[in-house]
Amino acid sequence: MRLLVAAGEAAPRAEDVPTGVRSLVGAADAILVIAPVLPRRLDWLTSATDEARMEADERLMSVLGQLDELGAHARGEIAADEPLEAFADAIRQFDPDHVLVALRAHDRKGWQEKGLLDQIVERFGIPTTVFQLPHG
Repeated sequence: MRLLVAAGEAAPRAEDVPTGVRSLVGAADAILVIAPVLPRRLDWLTSATDEARMEADERLMSVLGQLDELGAHARGEIAADEPLEAFADAIRQFDPDHVLVALRAHDRKGWQEKGLLDQIVERFGIPTTVFQLPHG
């Protein structure tokens, strides 16, 4: 199975990844992690996205490290700042069988995440699992 992981946030530690998500990762033959740049609304409007790109890079490195700790080898990339575009690019490039989305805690969701999951399922029709991190 080819697994696309979209990291809106990383778990604090690899051991915080739920068992179901670990099973999904363990069943994957190939894993691609994307970390969309998630600028705040004002950053996006003013094109001041350098900080958001640095945060995406840190998130990507954290998720890749956690996957490595779980015994899963993956490759990763920083993705577009428009999440649906980031998914479209990754799906076209990687052709996944399953998508795993790690969302930020409910009280930290940004403007870009509203309705995103419904759009992903509707547009791409790929089985999707969501892992929403608790606020911490």
